[in-house]
Amino acid sequence: MKPHLIVPIVEGHGEVEALPLLIRRVFSTFCPQVVPAINPPTRVKAGSFLKDPDYFRKYIALAAAKAAQGDGMVLVLLDCEDDCPATLGPRLLADAQTVRADIKYVVALAHREYETWFLAAANSLRGCAGLSDQLIPPANPEAFRGAKEWLGNHMPVSYDPIIHQARLTARFDLHEARAIPSFDRFINRLVV
Repeated sequence: MKPHLIVPIVEGHGEVEALPLLIRRVFSTFCPQVVPAINPPTRVKAGSFLKDPDYFRKYIALAAAKAAQGDGMVLVLLDCEDDCPATLGPRLLADAQTVRADIKYVVALAHREYETWFLAAANSLRGCAGLSDQLIPPANPEAFRGAKEWLGNHMPVSYDPIIHQARLTARFDLHEARAIPSFDRFINRLVV
């Protein structure tokens, strides 16, 4: 049985609002029989979370305690930047399990940035938030560096995650975005 309670940990201000929206969309689209209860995301400093074991343990323990109250899971969503997701993801998962092994953890790493997922589904974002009606996604979005800047270059104003991320999250085509491995892994891990 899939856990209904999800306790997210995120790094960006924009993800605090956008991730719960994305989780609801994912379940509605790919697993409609489950209606998740989503704890408000806890925002962490990525550098400290990745490099300071005490900081990491503190936030994992807090999230795990919340998840345990409702037989839930902890979802860690971070931008992978230049790290290798195949190395970083399993390490974070193993480290989390040493903090509290009785909780299910999902570690989701957006390859490069959360906004990379928007680039993969750029066709579905035409005209949204001022994006061009002729928007064409870059080739191989996960190899592309600077997704936020790319979005801003195609808008009349600079892209701001706090202003734009939730709006684009509500609109981007989930099926289209699954063409890139990091988003497909996010879906598969979340709804399994």
